[in-house]
Amino acid sequence: MLIKRFYSNKLKKYLKPNKVLVIYGPRRSGKTTLIQQFIKTLPSGIKLFQSSGDDLDLKEILESRRFSKIIPFFADYNLIVIDEAQKISHIGESLKILVDNISDIQIIATGSSSFELSNQVGEPLVGRQNIILLYPISLMEIKDTYGTAYIHTNLENFLIFGMYPEVLTSDSRQEKINFLNTITSSYLYKDILEMGSLKHTDKIIDLLRLLAFQIGNNVSLQELANSLDMSKNTIEKYIYLLEKSFVLIKLRGFSRNLRKEISKTSRYYFYDIGIRNAVIGNFNYLKNRDDVGKLWENFIITERIKKLSYHNIYTNIYFWRTWDKKEIDLVEEKDGNLYGYEIKWSTTKKISTPSDWRNTYPNAKYKVITPENYLEFVL
Repeated sequence: MLIKRFYSNKLKKYLKPNKVLVIYGPRRSGKTTLIQQFIKTLPSGIKLFQSSGDDLDLKEILESRRFSKIIPFFADYNLIVIDEAQKISHIGESLKILVDNISDIQIIATGSSSFELSNQVGEPLVGRQNIILLYPISLMEIKDTYGTAYIHTNLENFLIFGMYPEVLTSDSRQEKINFLNTITSSYLYKDILEMGSLKHTDKIIDLLRLLAFQIGNNVSLQELANSLDMSKNTIEKYIYLLEKSFVLIKLRGFSRNLRKEISKTSRYYFYDIGIRNAVIGNFNYLKNRDDVGKLWENFIITERIKKLSYHNIYTNIYFWRTWDKKEIDLVEEKDGNLYGYEIKWSTTKKISTPSDWRNTYPNAKYKVITPENYLEFVL
């Protein structure tokens, strides 16, 4: 069964005449499938141009930035769709020529690198673009397609193999593993190599492995640099590229006024927990693992981020920790209010609100997220 995406019936709402709809998201997260499904719903009279940033003829036309080339080529179309648009240099300037000079033209541009594409379209398309971010499948989308019972019975698979569309629709455990190994070895670093002009992936893979084992821990860039025999500046560059390629999510430490709060370090989570497990080569069942707590924390945080993003809930997210090791996994700051969430796989031990948090932020909320109550938090 095809999983219905959150934006499946909403692209028309975001697609406006003489504006560009920019769709970001990790490679293989379903951007192309989403667009193909949308195209099938178009009226028969729509004249569609669809291509990719890999098309050399298209690149030549758009990279010219010449009105005399661009406008005549596209003048007869109602809708233009360009996949992997970040591969076309100065794409933003070329799209601006189109939306400013062809009446009622509609354009969709997709990209798997928010760094490259946003840099190119940001300034030229100010006021001329709508942006959406497509994640791997969310639990909200699973619920809408299969129901809540399906989530409960497949939770272990989600924690091991993640939420990529091809993983969820694969028939066997081995097919899931093969896909994750393929995407990790072939696709995961493609944008990073192109953006950073890097020739080898060895150091990036080593860096990701180290970060994969530090989920939920404060990360020292200097320690990473020492472990990998690299400079701290290079580590910062690699991590930045991994963030912009939708591999890593960064959380900063939260602090307002308590001297003992740690605010200058960060924690890193993976956009998809299946990719994390592929990086370390561990697809064992949960009963044979000692990192279930890390899997659960990463999974819940990414599912929460999907929910906030899809429902346009504007929230700043952090972690909170003091020098004497009091901590909260996820802190949300929204409309001037604070919400602290501790994420625990085991429910055998009662968890109370950290006293420093309670005393410093007496009006803040606090809740423990467990397998017994998580659905309310992420759906």
